[in-house]
Amino acid sequence: MTTNRTISRKLAHGLAATAFLAISGYSLPLGAQGVAEQEAVNRIVGSEVNEEQVRSQAGDDRVIVAIENLSENIDTIRKLTTLDRVDIVYMPDSSQIEGGPPAKIADKLTEHSETVDSLRRELEGNALLYHAINSKNVLIQDVLAVEFDGDKNLVIFAAAKPAQ
Repeated sequence: MTTNRTISRKLAHGLAATAFLAISGYSLPLGAQGVAEQEAVNRIVGSEVNEEQVRSQAGDDRVIVAIENLSENIDTIRKLTTLDRVDIVYMPDSSQIEGGPPAKIADKLTEHSETVDSLRRELEGNALLYHAINSKNVLIQDVLAVEFDGDKNLVIFAAAKPAQ
């Protein structure tokens, strides 16, 4: 009789210890790396992310050329694993809050809508670029076009205002 009682106590203590460890494991902070801090962004992206703001008229022609060249650039983005620098060019005049892009850019976006949609899907699927864009609080849907400035430098045109 005492043997069964001893086994029952050992079993009860073991279950209690297991439950305690299970509960305390849930209260520990998770080890996932967020993108709230710049250091985390730099580790994920591994590239310098610069920001620039331009008025639409100053960047319209450049954006139009970038939209026209998206087909070639999408293949490069699909294979991209490293960059030296990412420049995000904000075009606040083109944001939805300001009424959307100027007519010239809007026409090109409509003309190349499938390619622009494909670009946005590729940006979402590329962890490097997604985190670079997301770290600056730019929505993928606000990306108008991209262009390469050399082999390892990428310029992203966004119809957005810089985060304050």
